Amino acid sequence: MRTLIRVAAATAAAGLALTPGVALAAPSPSPGATTVTKAGTSFLTATSITAGQPVRVGASTGDHLYWSFRAEAGQVHEVGVTVAFGKPRTGPSTWTVDVFDGLRRRQACTAGAQTPTVDAAATGVTLGCTLRRVRPWAEPWSGDPLPGTYYVRLSVTELPEPDLGLPIEVDLLAGATDSGGASGDDGELAAPLVPNTRAGTVLTAEPTPEPAAEEETDLTGWLPEAGSRWVWTGVGGVLAAVAGVVGFALTRRPRRR
Repeated sequence: MRTLIRVAAATAAAGLALTPGVALAAPSPSPGATTVTKAGTSFLTATSITAGQPVRVGASTGDHLYWSFRAEAGQVHEVGVTVAFGKPRTGPSTWTVDVFDGLRRRQACTAGAQTPTVDAAATGVTLGCTLRRVRPWAEPWSGDPLPGTYYVRLSVTELPEPDLGLPIEVDLLAGATDSGGASGDDGELAAPLVPNTRAGTVLTAEPTPEPAAEEETDLTGWLPEAGSRWVWTGVGGVLAAVAGVVGFALTRRPRRR
């Protein structure tokens, strides 16, 4: 009996250790952090925030809202979002929070309600996403999270058409926890992952053509080089003509009287 109890206790402890949801507590705002009151509408216009900095912004149902934050190696990030509905809804709606890395690859969530669905009577919805630990290096094909800029996107994927454009109020908070060391990673990323957004320069005037080289008046300037194909073509033509004349002379028959 005691053996069964010990096995059950060990199994429960292992289950808690493997459950992603207990790895981190809900993110809490940093003391004295300034509240961000705006959001971007694309990756390029994403509003920059820091871990522990609260976000509160008014928007409309159907808007795609973007924020960005920095992630360092060894950190585990958690994003919590609350959407409050300002007016009653006509039907259920499905919301989603997505997190992308510096190369704009969608990162998997290990815990949190990433895509919840609420009915028409709900006054709001809560979303969350706990990312994997940021690694100092990884193989290019692995898709593991690496240091750099990360992007958070909040959007609604399914809702009745009459509910499109209704007002909402969004509260977002991103937290970061150091998971403790490199955990055996034998390597380091040379530079953070940042998309290449440096565009080329636009020419405002036509390029000035280079001055033409002065024509050579000497006769040697018109002669081809000794190793050029024109010389060998001419020599081949002369040899072919001589061979033709000699062959004709050898094969010509004398005329009969």
